[in-house]
Amino acid sequence: MSLNRRNFLKTTAGAAGAAWVGGRVLASPVQELKKNGPIAGLKPMTDGIVRISDAERLARMEKARQLMVEIGIDAIAMEGGSSLVYFTDVNWWNSERTFLWVLPARGEMAWVCPKFEEDRAREQIRFGSDIRTWEEDESPFRAIADVIASRGLCTGRIGLEEQVRFFLYDGIRKAVPGIDCVSADPVTIGCRVIKSPAELALMQRANDIAVAAYKAALTMLREGMTKGEFGANARAAFSALGVSGGIGAGFGEQTAFPHGSIKPRTLRKGDIVLMDGGCEVEGYSSDISRTIVFGEPTKRQREVWDLEKKAQLAAFQAAKPGVPCEAVDLAARKVLTDAGLGPDYKVPGLPHRTGHGIGLDGHEGIYLVRGNNTPMRPGMCFTNEPMIVIPGEFGVRLEDDMHITDDGAKFFSQPSPSIEQPFI
Repeated sequence: MSLNRRNFLKTTAGAAGAAWVGGRVLASPVQELKKNGPIAGLKPMTDGIVRISDAERLARMEKARQLMVEIGIDAIAMEGGSSLVYFTDVNWWNSERTFLWVLPARGEMAWVCPKFEEDRAREQIRFGSDIRTWEEDESPFRAIADVIASRGLCTGRIGLEEQVRFFLYDGIRKAVPGIDCVSADPVTIGCRVIKSPAELALMQRANDIAVAAYKAALTMLREGMTKGEFGANARAAFSALGVSGGIGAGFGEQTAFPHGSIKPRTLRKGDIVLMDGGCEVEGYSSDISRTIVFGEPTKRQREVWDLEKKAQLAAFQAAKPGVPCEAVDLAARKVLTDAGLGPDYKVPGLPHRTGHGIGLDGHEGIYLVRGNNTPMRPGMCFTNEPMIVIPGEFGVRLEDDMHITDDGAKFFSQPSPSIEQPFI
């Protein structure tokens, strides 16, 4: 879904409480469901997963260097986060203690880390041998300045990756006042936005696992169930499938909140149920939403659901190589405005963009939103998730991940056939 799926999951999780299976209340839901419920039949879906190779990571660094030369950036620097994982496979928890990787356009890469963390860092670092350390009573920025000086870049342009925190930017520019600190986004996004076959395979597996978890969680919907109970069941399903993941749920009128409501709500007959979630495989994400009715759909529920499906299909058909990203949003939005909703971001209608990039982050640039003229290219991956919000009544969102091929868009997960059938 749109911004911050993790927050949405938090608002719908709550305490695990009891789960409902076969009309019985289970005091220990995860263990009981694994033993006797629908989760008992689930098996791990992680066999045969192929990790990203070191050769591919080295090729990513070379592409980054090429982009740096083209753009006129002398080096890029980044701390722990998805971009550091993308290039180096180093997964580092960020704290107030500076840990930084520097990749020059030309010359040897370097690392800066706390001295007492050096052994742990060396366990992960497979690329580059220049590791500069700093003691607790020393400034890490001195070590960073030494790296920059040793590469002859004291008056160069240093690109800082988008997730680098301000105190690092501020410390670096003060330690080396002659440098020009600029955004590294054209380099990092320029590399990450086009997924390789290996990345697409990991995303496909993440989507396959998410679909299996959804199917299991849906069988456990019961009248009187809380959102927290549904979330606990979904987490147990993902665990049984061999990964960590989650699905948040909204019931009834709360489905008009695109990111869910914090208010308690139990499931009732006739409720619209909106679910949003996914998992990660080797760091690569899936993000799927489904909307169903718990019971028999009303005529209005069905009409709105069918309109939503039409909008999602229009977005899919518009997604092709060379087409600007905004065209996908406009295609979905036109279906809704032609039906009298909106216009623009007004509700009843579609209050947010039609989709976001997806990969190592659940939300990555580039976005399917009006004003984004970036042309689509094969290998780009997006969510396709227009939503219809009717305040005070309900909301409907259908979300599937897709990637761009030479022939057009291809779904990772197949869209819902009907309001009664969320999955094929």
